[in-house]
Amino acid sequence: VQLVESGGGMVQPGGSLRLSCAASGFTFSGYDMSWVRQAPGKGPEWVSTIKTDGGNTYYVDSVKGRFTSSRDNAKNTLYLIMNSLKPEDTALYYCARVLPTTTRSYDYWGQGAQVTVSS
Repeated sequence: VQLVESGGGMVQPGGSLRLSCAASGFTFSGYDMSWVRQAPGKGPEWVSTIKTDGGNTYYVDSVKGRFTSSRDNAKNTLYLIMNSLKPEDTALYYCARVLPTTTRSYDYWGQGAQVTVSS
């Protein structure tokens, strides 16, 4: 199993970024997937989860209306579109495979993509 994030970077407040997570080594369409972030000096924070078919997505309150998670099961890729970025969104963003029959437990993580929001 391999998860590889890309698309991070530095952006000014109010800007946008799109993260991608390329999955391999498993049947991507069979798993819920999540984004989890970790800000400097803080613990991991769940950001969003998308169900296997992409029909349902869930978000932490602080990103609702600004972030959109999607997936392309034909391309084995997970996405996170982040708009109206704020300095408090600065973190290392991980994609993670949700452990079956759970909602917030993960068995595989990517290496992370750094997102820095600063003027």
